[in-house]
Amino acid sequence: MKDLSVVIIGGGAGLGLLMADMAVEYGAAAIGIIDINGDAADGALASAKAAGLRTAFAACDIRNGAEAHAAFAAVASTLGRVDTVINSAAIYPRKPLLEITDADWDASNAVNIKGTYHMMVAAVAQFKAQETDHVVKGRIVNITSVDAFKAHPQNAHYAATKAAVVSLTKSFAHEVAPNGILVNSVAPAGMATEQARVSGFLNELAAASPLGRGGEPREMAEWVMMAGGPKNTYMTGENIIVSGGYIYA
Repeated sequence: MKDLSVVIIGGGAGLGLLMADMAVEYGAAAIGIIDINGDAADGALASAKAAGLRTAFAACDIRNGAEAHAAFAAVASTLGRVDTVINSAAIYPRKPLLEITDADWDASNAVNIKGTYHMMVAAVAQFKAQETDHVVKGRIVNITSVDAFKAHPQNAHYAATKAAVVSLTKSFAHEVAPNGILVNSVAPAGMATEQARVSGFLNELAAASPLGRGGEPREMAEWVMMAGGPKNTYMTGENIIVSGGYIYA
């Protein structure tokens, strides 16, 4: 991420916040955060501000196209330019297959698919408008999930949205390649988060992995840093599965 201006959607907490801190650690020049929780601004940008980086934050509901585009434009204007966009915002509902309602479907689709789409469109427009002499004009990395490829109980609607984001990634990559824009996604398996530890799910993760453990969030985020960083100059349209051998593709 050295010298790049990075915008993270859903960077106010969780994996998104970790990636914001890692981008600072890896030498980013500027950090922008877009998150639905406006109260997350100070915490999300703390490490960037401490490092003296340019920063920007916008609170918005990415389900609304006009609001999403306005928030992205505001962040880009404050930062001066955008080089990498990471789409990390998502909801993770769980419900038995036969109990999923229209409202459940609409909520999942609106955030995980439509919201991601809105931010990808905003990113592409920004990249096209920027002046640069670099071969790569911009990079987008979407967070998907192994659930897009392997069925699990009680998350059919979530899994379907992540499969859709894999497809969106490929469609965008193909269409914007002539503009020098690279679009990829990273599909983590279950992570050894504090929530997983408290819930007892960590033991299930360990049992399901050939490596005998769940992946640490940073191990997932490293691949996002790679796909969105300056060393990626040729890979596009790929979905990188980081599962510790839980699935092979």
